[in-house]
Amino acid sequence: MAATGGAAGDDVTTRRLVLHPLSTDEAERVVSCAPGPGDRWAPGYPDAFDVKGVSSYLATCSISGDPAPFGTYEIRRRSDGCAIGGLGFDGPPDARDTVTVGYSLIASQHGNGYAREALRGLLDRLRALGVRGVNGDADHANVASQRVMASAGMRLVAQDERVKYYAIRL
Repeated sequence: MAATGGAAGDDVTTRRLVLHPLSTDEAERVVSCAPGPGDRWAPGYPDAFDVKGVSSYLATCSISGDPAPFGTYEIRRRSDGCAIGGLGFDGPPDARDTVTVGYSLIASQHGNGYAREALRGLLDRLRALGVRGVNGDADHANVASQRVMASAGMRLVAQDERVKYYAIRL
């Protein structure tokens, strides 16, 4: 898998997926759950996690502008172009050139390896952008997400009573 390009607005492609950076217009359609004429959404997309993540992206855009390429990406299957989830950042890199990432897939797409593939593709993009570290977390009960991060090379670095924290140096 390789990330293509590096400029804001560029899609990231993997073997089976396209990670498409959302424009504010596309994001507003996701939040309103109202696809536009060119949007291809799998049944069940967007789910509550997508709406929440994209809402945060729009809030950031309204305060400080589009954080591209550290915004929100729609996860689309290459086979049919349908959106099946999303991933994004808590913000641009911090002083240590580290970002925090989150992701979700609609329930019907769980178990296909798409989350792992999307996260690996995003890590490739981040390396190309010069990001030096990536953080992520998952509730203790979210074993699937913990496995996704571990399979993408992230290591468990801490935990508290509710959350396990993962990180990788790029």
